[in-house]
Amino acid sequence: MKVINLTSDSKIYTSNVYFLLGDWKGVDDVNTLIDVGRDPSIIEKIKGLDTGVGKKKVDKVVLTHGHFDHASLLPTIKAEFNPEAYAFHSNNGTSHVLRDGQALRLADRWFEVIHTPGHTSDSICLYCAQDGVLFSGDTSLIITATDGSYQEDFVVALEKIARRNIKAIYPGHGNPITDRAKRLIYMSLDNVRKSQIF
Repeated sequence: MKVINLTSDSKIYTSNVYFLLGDWKGVDDVNTLIDVGRDPSIIEKIKGLDTGVGKKKVDKVVLTHGHFDHASLLPTIKAEFNPEAYAFHSNNGTSHVLRDGQALRLADRWFEVIHTPGHTSDSICLYCAQDGVLFSGDTSLIITATDGSYQEDFVVALEKIARRNIKAIYPGHGNPITDRAKRLIYMSLDNVRKSQIF
């Protein structure tokens, strides 16, 4: 699987927009955007990429949550590429509602949908067991303080994530975390358990 961050050089405020392509760009691969952000320059970037012969440029869009910096460009992406759009809650432009534990084919891999309420009620992470990769959107996975307060649902979700073999985290903002990702999640879970849970 190839992961391309389409907004790494954006000049406007936006989330990371990850474009997932299969290693061999096969006919059965599912070209997928994780989040769409709000920078229209990604349209030309997508058009300029080799995404496979005889295939749609974008087959699927998966939103990690509905905030404007992650989802604003969805109507434009749908008009340009006509992908299927997925999100945990039905919102403007999404055609499929996800559920916790659902398996999704993205690029040439299978991903697990993990509902992570906390940042928003519709926040999700996407986990690929084959590569040990987690796309986290704005879900807080690096928590260094013990004086926060957390909903029980978030703690349960974080415990679920900690049980996965995570080697790399691709967040909604900032650079990928590829060094000691699993250890950092354990540290965060320990800090959350020491905080107030309601």
